[in-house]
Amino acid sequence: MRAVCFVLFALAAAASATPAFDSNDYETKLTTTMDIKTKQIWLLKLLNHILQPVMYKEVEEIGKNFKIEDHVDFYSKSDVVKRFVNCMKIGMLPRGEIFTLHVDRQMKEVISAFHLLYYAKDFTTFLKTACWMRLYLNEGMFVYALTVACRHREDCRGIILPPPYEIYPYYFVRADVIQNAYKLKMKRGLLDPKLCEFYGIKKTDKDVYVIDENVYDKRVYLNRDDKLRYFTEDIDLNTYYYYFHVDYPFWMRDDIFRNDFTKTRRGEICLYMMQQLLARHYLERLSNGLGEITTLSWNKPIKKGFVPWMALHNGVQLPMRWNNHVIVREDNVDVVRLVEDYEMIIKEAIIKGYIEINNVKFELIKPEDVEYLGRLIYGKIEKTDLDKTRFDAYRYLLIIMKSAIGLNTMKSDKYFVMPTLLDSYQTALRDPVFWRLQKRIVDFLILFKRRLPYYTREELQFQGVKIEKVVVDKLITYFDDYFMDMTNAVMLTDEELKKTTSDMTFLVRKRRLNHEPFKVTLDVYSDKATDCVVRIFLGPKKDVHGRLIDFNRNRLNFVELDTFVYKLETGKNTIVRDSMDMHNLVRDRVMTHDFWKKLDHASDIKQLYIKDLRNYNTGFPTRLLLPKGRVGGMEMMLYCIVSPLKIVENVDQTLIRDTTRKDFLVNFRSTVLLDKMPLGFPLDRFVDVSRFFTSNMKLVDVVVYHKKKVCDMKSRWEKFVLRDYNMVDRTPIDAGTYFTDFVEVDTDIRRKDRFRDDSLEHL
Repeated sequence: MRAVCFVLFALAAAASATPAFDSNDYETKLTTTMDIKTKQIWLLKLLNHILQPVMYKEVEEIGKNFKIEDHVDFYSKSDVVKRFVNCMKIGMLPRGEIFTLHVDRQMKEVISAFHLLYYAKDFTTFLKTACWMRLYLNEGMFVYALTVACRHREDCRGIILPPPYEIYPYYFVRADVIQNAYKLKMKRGLLDPKLCEFYGIKKTDKDVYVIDENVYDKRVYLNRDDKLRYFTEDIDLNTYYYYFHVDYPFWMRDDIFRNDFTKTRRGEICLYMMQQLLARHYLERLSNGLGEITTLSWNKPIKKGFVPWMALHNGVQLPMRWNNHVIVREDNVDVVRLVEDYEMIIKEAIIKGYIEINNVKFELIKPEDVEYLGRLIYGKIEKTDLDKTRFDAYRYLLIIMKSAIGLNTMKSDKYFVMPTLLDSYQTALRDPVFWRLQKRIVDFLILFKRRLPYYTREELQFQGVKIEKVVVDKLITYFDDYFMDMTNAVMLTDEELKKTTSDMTFLVRKRRLNHEPFKVTLDVYSDKATDCVVRIFLGPKKDVHGRLIDFNRNRLNFVELDTFVYKLETGKNTIVRDSMDMHNLVRDRVMTHDFWKKLDHASDIKQLYIKDLRNYNTGFPTRLLLPKGRVGGMEMMLYCIVSPLKIVENVDQTLIRDTTRKDFLVNFRSTVLLDKMPLGFPLDRFVDVSRFFTSNMKLVDVVVYHKKKVCDMKSRWEKFVLRDYNMVDRTPIDAGTYFTDFVEVDTDIRRKDRFRDDSLEHL
């Protein structure tokens, strides 16, 4: 309420200082001179409890009184208004239905909504449009269009939106947990002690209900890949992938991007991000005794199924896929053929060295041509102004792949759909097939890089610079608990809507991977003062069978831990990098209700952003910097290289000089792109081992240890479920006589836990 009072006071003060359009309308109190704090609170209101009617009177009044078709001149492009109004007249996706970007009609509708928000001439018009959409647009479309618009509008820079798992918890929380929250709501908090102990439900003194998401409940596990759920279902990892798409939508034209150096390498960074995610996934597989990700074949069944155990707000369950799922069926054989044709076109283009689109030739020969390859797969190749309203076939490749595996959303009659995990960027990483599908795409990048020459000795070495020593602290991982706010998943009563607050707060306790802080120290000698780029990679040493991996095969398994610009001084330089401050990492996001309180009391909002919100929209989760490793230790390698800085032309130098990254307005994901060298340098190309290693690089052995911690979720599951089913404990065996006739049998078979399922023993 204090936040509401603040906004009302700010709007009233602004209205008194600015000429009003009509003093009788509430919307006339808006002004284009809002500060970042006022803008922030308005956006938090718009995204609070999106599944219910608007609870804030000011948002409702502005939305009802604003007529988009009567204010065409409020937008810098009149055609976007006409296109959106036409969509509304024909009929858009109704409220309450599930939105997915992979359905043609829904994609066109949400893009028209985004354009309306993006081309609003000022923030006042932007806010009025958003208020109108909050009342009448489908909830999923509204959230998506508003999120993308906020990330790309200049007057929205610095605005922090609630994390997607708080806006729509259904994509991040198991259905049984949300069901328990609804039971508590219906009973008004009356607790059954026995059920609460079984489900792990606790109530705090402040009417906050905590419900466990018990990862030891394995009733829906179908195969060994389910051991990786703690990684693939991590809410911060899925948020990272979702925000990456928001920053680089495949459908967006280049002229909308704010930074020239970002849009000129959008295809490359999309490919590199996916290759890095695959490498990080492989490290987690090794930690759990699993081998490489197998490449998906369209003509063979998918042996390993998956049960999402998730249901959406309208009651529709995300469909499961049983083991041995057949991809090619009568209803999608044409879609599979289309995928194969597109893949063949791109593969032939790489081999030939060029591709022609609408009589325009694009080369795929030089290192910088990787940008065209990325756009062929993920994005849009700009050709002419004649295709403003037409969707290019090439940028459908990834969508068609998902459609062939899922429910075939490519069919023209698909409008109301039951989307799969693959159809939402918030859930795609959960599905094991997603990683196999992306491996097919990354194979295009590998083929392209194989056709490039080796890096020469001159390109690799840094004259006068030598890494003398690299020291790494002990690397230790563990599992801890995280409390996620899922209150928005539960409907409010009429009384709560009037009070604009929920009487009951619901948190879900999740088990997640974490690691102890560590430092990497480099002793670098330089014979001159110069700018450089330091790159640090972490990769495996042995495969799942304990065999050393060939370096040329293994280089693609290295994950980039840190990349930063550094000013070398003459003589010895000691560079210390703390794991918490490495490049483009984000710590635990602040819960929205806590953020709201901090906004009320913040005197200097910049300090708030520097302290709690750095890399909020772009960062990779700090917790997942290291793979889980093993209890006895998993051997790995740390690769470091110091290279000369080759700055991109026409770029503001201040973007890279602030190595502490304290300016909350800078998009720090893009600072890596300020160096001309390809992303992943020098491990991105095939290596001539005899000429590769130079004095400015170092390869050292490290070990990642996993520390087990006792979890009450596991003990509770064993107490209530496994107790009556563990027949071994109830079967008396005389160990002295049982093995009398089997002396040759390995004595380890006597161990009680030899045949135990230890798929989640590491948690």
